[in-house]
Amino acid sequence: MTQKPKLTDKQKNILKFIYRSIRENKLPPTIREIATEFGFSSTGTVRDYLKALVSKGYIKITANKSRAIELVSDALFSVPILGRVQAGLPALAVEEIEGYLNLDSLMFGDESTFALRVRGDSMIEAGIMPDDLVLVRKQNVAQTGETIVALIEEEATVKNLQKKQGRYFLEPANPNYQPILVDEHVSIIGKVISVVRKY
Repeated sequence: MTQKPKLTDKQKNILKFIYRSIRENKLPPTIREIATEFGFSSTGTVRDYLKALVSKGYIKITANKSRAIELVSDALFSVPILGRVQAGLPALAVEEIEGYLNLDSLMFGDESTFALRVRGDSMIEAGIMPDDLVLVRKQNVAQTGETIVALIEEEATVKNLQKKQGRYFLEPANPNYQPILVDEHVSIIGKVISVVRKY
């Protein structure tokens, strides 16, 4: 699947509004409803935004209908699956896209969001099982208690960030594994924001 063109913040918000309307009301919004929601004085402004969303491949519009907006489903809610991350002993993380994760149920990913497939069982007590996909927001800082993906030299691992006696550790959620001390060889590459399991 090819990457779709990026959206402006306003385009993204309008697309989210259309998505929510279809999801909650089973109907797309009218142009007037979009104008009201975003405080546009003219429906022409809405049409310009919709034209941009059509040209970028996110929606289709059927002529001569009042609720004519249709989502292009494969264009939405997808983030790249960048490979595997170890929940166990750290393993090399190579940024090789192995597919795309559909995020329909999670709303929008953005350019800073990616997915990794989990290997190993060090996080099973946190509900992260082997072969699950973890959805990760790229960031290089995290709060104590958050589940993160960390890079230990060139190997990625998913763990909880904990602090004990003034030192930070990558804490597994399985008593069979030992915590890993965070030192100059460890860097945070993202925060786990969701776990997706295929049944």
